[in-house]
Amino acid sequence: MDKKVLGMPLIVLGLLVCFLVLCNPFVMVGPGERGIKITLGKVSPTPYVEGLHTIFPFIQKFRTMDVKTQRNTKTTAVYTKDIQQARITYVINYNVDPSSVNRLFQEVGLDYENKILIPVVEGTIKDIIGKWNAQDLIANRERATSDILVKLQNQLKDNYLDVTDFQMTEINYSDVFERAIESKVTAEQEALKAKNKTVQVQEEAKQKVIAAEAEAKSMAIRAQALNQNKSLVQYEAVQKWDGKMPQYMLGNSVPFINVSPAK
Repeated sequence: MDKKVLGMPLIVLGLLVCFLVLCNPFVMVGPGERGIKITLGKVSPTPYVEGLHTIFPFIQKFRTMDVKTQRNTKTTAVYTKDIQQARITYVINYNVDPSSVNRLFQEVGLDYENKILIPVVEGTIKDIIGKWNAQDLIANRERATSDILVKLQNQLKDNYLDVTDFQMTEINYSDVFERAIESKVTAEQEALKAKNKTVQVQEEAKQKVIAAEAEAKSMAIRAQALNQNKSLVQYEAVQKWDGKMPQYMLGNSVPFINVSPAK
């Protein structure tokens, strides 16, 4: 009788250990996670923070959701305003709102990325890219990226997702279109080079005209002065004379410079 009484606590303890092992009423919420308790199909209105929690086996279930910042890289095909197909490779950083994991789980479930995130992101990209011509998009990538980020933040906030960053890492067009862009850029550069050359030639011609006009005015002024004062003719001749007398002179010729003494 005594042995049976002493053996009962051991049996109870053994059953308790088996119950704990089989049923596991303890759950753990790790760092960067939030827990969701489900009681008979009803989601708890309050998320559970990091740490150890208990549940009633067979009556309650427990799910955890990652609320750390997540990074997603994907590629999608879109059309520009001028009907050029482009393949956009993008990176998006986001996290689940820690205070709303219970509502996200209740309304969407654990597969929220495929059900909400990707469709909204790709729809927004198509909407914004569709407002730009293909060539303009390349020059305005930062502006288009900013527009996409703002729109994603506004739309996904209602779905309990916080978008912290969005970047378009690559914009790829068809080979035919890219060659056409290269040809156009080359043609524009050649046209600019030709225009600059034309401006240079025009400027040089303008300077020559100015110089010619100045020389003509100078000659006109000097001619007028010589006509008005004959002594200037001799002065001009003296300025050009090399100091040598002519070697051949006719009998009654008069020297080209009047050297008679002044009276």
